[in-house]
Amino acid sequence: MNTTNEALTPSANLTPQELKLKGFKAYEVDTDANSGHADYRRRDFFKVALVMSPCTVHYADRSIELNGTCLMFANPHIPYSIELHTPRLTGYSCLFTEAFMKENDRSESLQQSPLFKVGGSPIFQLSAGQAAYAEGIFQKILAEQGSGYLFKNDLIRTYLQLLIHEALKMQPSESFVQHKNASSRITALFLELLERLFPVESPRQAMPLKTAQDFASQLAVHANHLNRAVKEITGKSTTAHIAERVIGEAKALLHHTAWSTAEIAHSLGFEYPTYFNLFFKKHTGTTPLAFRRAT
Repeated sequence: MNTTNEALTPSANLTPQELKLKGFKAYEVDTDANSGHADYRRRDFFKVALVMSPCTVHYADRSIELNGTCLMFANPHIPYSIELHTPRLTGYSCLFTEAFMKENDRSESLQQSPLFKVGGSPIFQLSAGQAAYAEGIFQKILAEQGSGYLFKNDLIRTYLQLLIHEALKMQPSESFVQHKNASSRITALFLELLERLFPVESPRQAMPLKTAQDFASQLAVHANHLNRAVKEITGKSTTAHIAERVIGEAKALLHHTAWSTAEIAHSLGFEYPTYFNLFFKKHTGTTPLAFRRAT
């Protein structure tokens, strides 16, 4: 069996910058499951995928077996992994930003949609007829993506809405089972989710997740369960992992940027610079300004 945390990834000729600029990318997947995948930070990208290979999807401490074609919706802030039961991975995938999808729409955030929200079950097993319909939509998206039609983005949005509405008419797959090694799985997903928050790219954006409770809510598990699992597997608490990663990023920002300590404090989720100064000194024995002067 083969496991990948970023299954259905785009081809290596697509850069994150290009995807972010265009706001959308669709591609057909037919690849060796053991081949390497480019490492993409997709914090900004939602995904709709048609998975055509037998696999198990691991989401937090739950798993679901997929033996036929399924339609899957992914929120960029919720990590998951796919364990393949075949040598090849086949299907289709669309990555898109919320800004692309809602360019002419002021309705609620995609993260509030029942297909993308935390705690949902955004995986839909398809009948033969539904699978053929969904594959036809993906093929239309691919064809339109390469066309010169002036309003192709509007048409692609319409095709995505068709996939979304088709899923909303169906019942999601609810045959989740407890993973055999739940502590290991939830710990791996916590660490992946923590890593996705970095590097911090702008002093104008604050870290969306700061506490163990924040991470537990994002992973749709109880905070006590997350803390027990992380401590069992790593020997350190969830809070300790968060603090270590924040300190590491703070040191990098102090050393490599000209941001003020107030800007760094805000970007790392501290309400006041004073709180950041106290936190930094507690964990390093020195102040942020003293650290900056010494580097």
